[in-house]
Amino acid sequence: MSTSFVLGLVGEGISASLTPAMQEREGHEHGLALSYRIIDAEQRGFGADDLPDLLDWAERLGFDGLNVTHPFKQAVLPLMDDLSDDAADLGAVNTVVFRDGRRLGRNTDWSGYAAAFRTALPDAVHERALVVGAGGAGVAVGYGLLDQGAEHVAVLDSDPERAEACAIRLAKRYGDDRVTPVTDLARALDDARGVVNATPVGMHGHPGSSVPETLVRPDLWVSDVVYFPLDTELVRTARALGCRVVPGGGMAVHQAVGAFELFTGRAADAARMSRHFAELVA
Repeated sequence: MSTSFVLGLVGEGISASLTPAMQEREGHEHGLALSYRIIDAEQRGFGADDLPDLLDWAERLGFDGLNVTHPFKQAVLPLMDDLSDDAADLGAVNTVVFRDGRRLGRNTDWSGYAAAFRTALPDAVHERALVVGAGGAGVAVGYGLLDQGAEHVAVLDSDPERAEACAIRLAKRYGDDRVTPVTDLARALDDARGVVNATPVGMHGHPGSSVPETLVRPDLWVSDVVYFPLDTELVRTARALGCRVVPGGGMAVHQAVGAFELFTGRAADAARMSRHFAELVA
C-alpha cells in the first residue's frame, strides 16, 4: 500500500480552503507523505472547458486524486471512466481518484452531510425537513437526509424551476411521496421539524439569513452548510431561541473524511479531523 500521495483541490475562489490543512494533517497522523495543492481557477485563469486538459495534466504529473468544488462538480462528471451510483444520482462529482489509468468519480458531499447530522442530532434523522437552496449543496443535503431515513424533505429555492429539478432528481431515488418542491417558506416550515440553509446566504460577503428570524421557532432543529463564518446569522438566531443546531463545519469535515479514505485506502479519524478543523477556524 502506498505511503506517498499527491492530491489537489480544483475550484474557483478557493485560496482560503481549509481542506489542504485537514488532509495533510490527517496524512501525517497516519505516517503518510501527503501533499495537497490548491488549483484555483480564479488565480490560474481556467474554466470548465479546460477540465479535460487539467485532468490529463494532473494524471501525467502523478497526482493520486483531486477534490472538485464549485463551479466544476457537474462539468467534471462526463470526464470520468467510472461513476459511483450516488455521484450519478446527484449529477455531481467532488472526489476524483486516479487509479490504474482510470478516473473514478465519487461524491462525499451527501455522505459528509449525513454523517455530520447523525453525529450532532442522532434522534432527528427520521424527522421531516425543509431544505432552502436547490443548488449542488441542496441536492447533496437532500440526498443525505433521505438516505439516512428522513420521512419527508421539502425543497425551496428562489428559482422554483430549480427547486422542482432538485426534487425530481431526489424523487427518482427515494420516491415521489418523500420529496416535494415548495414555494411558501412559512407554510413549509409549519410542516417541518427542521430546516437546512443550503444557500450562500450567511457567508462572508453574503450577509443575512435565508430564514427570517420571525419564522424560526424553538422546537425546530436548524442546520447550515455555511462555515465561513461558523456562527452565521441563522445559527445565532437558532441558538438564542434554544433550537437544536447543526453548524456548517460538520459537512466540511466529514466530506474530507470520506475523500481521505477514498484517496488513501485508510480510515480517517473523524473526531481528530473535527478537532483540527475547530483549531483552524478558531
